[in-house]
Amino acid sequence: MIKKAILFLHFFGWLNCYAQREILLYNSVPINSKPCTIQEQTPTEGRVEAITSPKMYMFIPTKKDSFNIAILICPGGGYARLAIGHEGFEVAKALNKKGITAFVLKYRNPIDSSCFLNKESVALQDAQQAIKILRDSATEFGINPNLLGMMGFSAGGHLTSTIATHFTTSFIENTINTNLRPDFIILGYPVISFQDSLTHMGSRNNMLGKNPSKLKIDLYSNELQVTEQTPPTFLVHAADDKAVSVKNSIGFYLALLNKKVPVEMYLLQQGNHGFGLRNKAQPVYWLNQVFTWMTNNKFMKADVQL
Repeated sequence: MIKKAILFLHFFGWLNCYAQREILLYNSVPINSKPCTIQEQTPTEGRVEAITSPKMYMFIPTKKDSFNIAILICPGGGYARLAIGHEGFEVAKALNKKGITAFVLKYRNPIDSSCFLNKESVALQDAQQAIKILRDSATEFGINPNLLGMMGFSAGGHLTSTIATHFTTSFIENTINTNLRPDFIILGYPVISFQDSLTHMGSRNNMLGKNPSKLKIDLYSNELQVTEQTPPTFLVHAADDKAVSVKNSIGFYLALLNKKVPVEMYLLQQGNHGFGLRNKAQPVYWLNQVFTWMTNNKFMKADVQL
């Protein structure tokens, strides 16, 4: 117990050295919640689970990109936990170096079903609520509401691609019709499909249960939900990924291509799954490819150097 307490304090002490602000997603009890006994845990440094109080961590750059771009980051973890260290905080700090304001989303995970009325929609609600807050309070945060991107890894990539393909459905109260569509998305080794032959079964089971209907499987197979309005997309994936088949990214890429949505994909020969920003098997810093893509698409201005 003492060891866990020390780890908890060390983890959040490390976080507070970098994040300038914590933003609760809900003013009172989060929507779609019910009383439960679980308590938030950090079983290892950089990972968090059993989340009942969703929030964003704001990382502000020393020098902002002149477009005032912002990116909402969704760490992965199979819809069971969040790899919030290397797929969240480290990414936010790297974006800051390019002048990008970053928000790391600590969203609730469907696996904690005893805490929710509907586990299928809980992560989607938290993500949409985050987008709504950022757009509604863009002036307060010093960001451009028309240059708000999302970035997701693994199951966080499924969450991001779902938000990007289901933005016409509001999973939250949105009486003022705030735009819930990200302006662009960046996906790292993402879960895209819930089809049997492609999906990461743990992510699907945690979100939909072990016996979902064909209707639900298709609904959240985001390669099937692409339209001409799907946001421009950048994908990175390793061909040897043993957890989430690279065919998830390839299928999404082809669907976007067919709908003439701007898309770029960076495929690595090696790297397996969960490599974050730095691939030890193939030492390339793929985020530089993202910055070039963002500059070429006029999402950011090349006026802040690493």
